[in-house]
Amino acid sequence: MSPPTEPRQSRVSHERNGMRVSFEFFPPKSDEMERTLWDSIERLAPLRPHFVSVTYGAGGSTRERTHATVKRILDATPLTPAAHLTCVAATRDEVDAVVRAYVAAGVRHIVALRGDPVGGLGTAYAPHPGGYLNGADLVGGIKRLAAAEHADIEVSVSAYPERHPESPSDAVDLDMLAAKVDAGASRAITQFFFDNDLYFRYLDRVRARGIGIPIVPGILPVQNFKQTRAFAERAGASIPSWLADRFAGLDDDPATRKLIAAAVAAEQVFDLVDRGVTEFHFYTMNRADLVYAVCHLLGLRPVASPASAGAAATAEAAA
Repeated sequence: MSPPTEPRQSRVSHERNGMRVSFEFFPPKSDEMERTLWDSIERLAPLRPHFVSVTYGAGGSTRERTHATVKRILDATPLTPAAHLTCVAATRDEVDAVVRAYVAAGVRHIVALRGDPVGGLGTAYAPHPGGYLNGADLVGGIKRLAAAEHADIEVSVSAYPERHPESPSDAVDLDMLAAKVDAGASRAITQFFFDNDLYFRYLDRVRARGIGIPIVPGILPVQNFKQTRAFAERAGASIPSWLADRFAGLDDDPATRKLIAAAVAAEQVFDLVDRGVTEFHFYTMNRADLVYAVCHLLGLRPVASPASAGAAATAEAAA
């Protein structure tokens, strides 16, 4: 299915019952993945998320595909895109060129991430000799460049309820988050987690450190439990025993797995809502079904574009 082709001049986020959501996608590698991505975007766009983010591969490996996806979202949908950007294996000039290209395309929100080490998770990180040193340095560079380009760029960053895998302590982890905020970050999106108590304990530490920006929980609906468990091991996120129990014995039963996944994601989100959370960032894995179901339960409903609403009103008047 092709993406919407009618651009909208106004990009207005939709909130219902005080809820605000955002969605994360990754750039497709094949024609089939391209169709899946745009089917998902078309399905989720009417929910009017606050923004949608597009990931950036290690060392800028998906730079062109990320830029193309962001540009297409800008041109063909009512969504507000946030482009991911890392500084691994790149000079400052190379990173700055990407920022300028986003500014020229109309992007006004960047998710700034240091990025994984060139050797992969578990190996030592070393900044490029001519590059930005870390995530905080990257945020500062983006904000300085945005000012030079007379562009108001919002910068979001990452946060880690279970601590970044390379941080030696919670204090060091929070120092880095504070440095990113001092450099100009205005929002943090967490690594996914499944135990909500981890998030709230982390939030307590963040606030005690004097960090006041929104800490938006990252929610990962479990599309495939085996893949999720492997992903969590690489990312340093824990898998509670109760979650493994929920999916036990369902390796060859995808229909039941999907029902369980929807129930688990809804249970997690509603517990967060009951404890005062009103904003969520969903890692969609380029699939819309589970995310759409949870958003529906949150009270978010499709909203027609102004053009569609106007056509409907005209038809009703003519009748």
